[in-house]
Amino acid sequence: MDYRLQSIMQWLLGVLDCEEFDVTPASVDASFRRYFRVAYKDETAIIMDAPPDKENPIPFINIANLLGQAGVHTPRIMAQDLVQGFLLLSDLGDESYFQVLNFDNAEAMYADATRALLKIQAIPTDSAKLPPYGAGLLRNELNLFRDWFLGKHLGISLSISQENRLDASFQLLVESALQQPKVVVHRDYHSRNLMACDDRPGVIDFQDAVIGPLTYDLVSLLRDCYICWPKEKVEQWALNYLGQWQRQSGVRGISPQIFMTWFDLMGVQRHLKAIGIFSRLNYRDHKSHYLNDIPLTFNYVLESCQRHSGLSDFYQLLKELNIGERLADKEVSAA
Repeated sequence: MDYRLQSIMQWLLGVLDCEEFDVTPASVDASFRRYFRVAYKDETAIIMDAPPDKENPIPFINIANLLGQAGVHTPRIMAQDLVQGFLLLSDLGDESYFQVLNFDNAEAMYADATRALLKIQAIPTDSAKLPPYGAGLLRNELNLFRDWFLGKHLGISLSISQENRLDASFQLLVESALQQPKVVVHRDYHSRNLMACDDRPGVIDFQDAVIGPLTYDLVSLLRDCYICWPKEKVEQWALNYLGQWQRQSGVRGISPQIFMTWFDLMGVQRHLKAIGIFSRLNYRDHKSHYLNDIPLTFNYVLESCQRHSGLSDFYQLLKELNIGERLADKEVSAA
């Protein structure tokens, strides 16, 4: 029996001021949160179910207010019960960017997503009161790749020499991230967390926002783990964004070459983290479908490594470990 759902139903009786409503699953994500859609009268809303012993909804509330004040289209908080871990949110619809993007509408939709991202990055970092995306957190995320993907998923035991090479590559990625201008970072800004609303994208899943590298959210958007675009188009979109950000911020002196190096290396850091998280979701949380997203994500890593001499040793290490073949074998055995 779903006792939390029963509690939600009881809570809604008092919150909605009506006795007739219908609650259906809306979505699940990679955390312990669940989402339901409630239809009542002639309206709909979203319920976030965040078990208090596993999830803290306060960052979501604070950041929703922060982004909303900046003109970003985020869910409006209609009611809350922090003791039980329930939030009632305005409904941004049930169509994500991932569901509706195609070659015909991509230009316009990414332009909209970029404008929303620029609003996020225009928020003053000193007043945002968000934690820093520092060296420790960046390194811990990279360790997910080593521990959960290489170790747990592929069963690879690294030699001391290989560990040292991996650490050196990780350090290069961390240093590149720390060199960049600091902005408010959504931290999961991609096609599954952008809703296709009529006038502007609806932005969700922002509760882990931090102050961090300029290119992090952009590479999350343009080198999405769930949808792939031609490299030439991605570079065009990225450089268009750079021009817009420079005009907005007044910051000059970042060349396209420097920016694209930051962009590529930030992408490697993010994609290594994502691969580790996808593996952890399978083994720890029994969410195996995320394993299907590893091949595209790993391919991004290989492509970026081949473009940058500083990652040539990391590229050779990945080849030595036969990761491509091991992944192919995993896919065959799963089938």
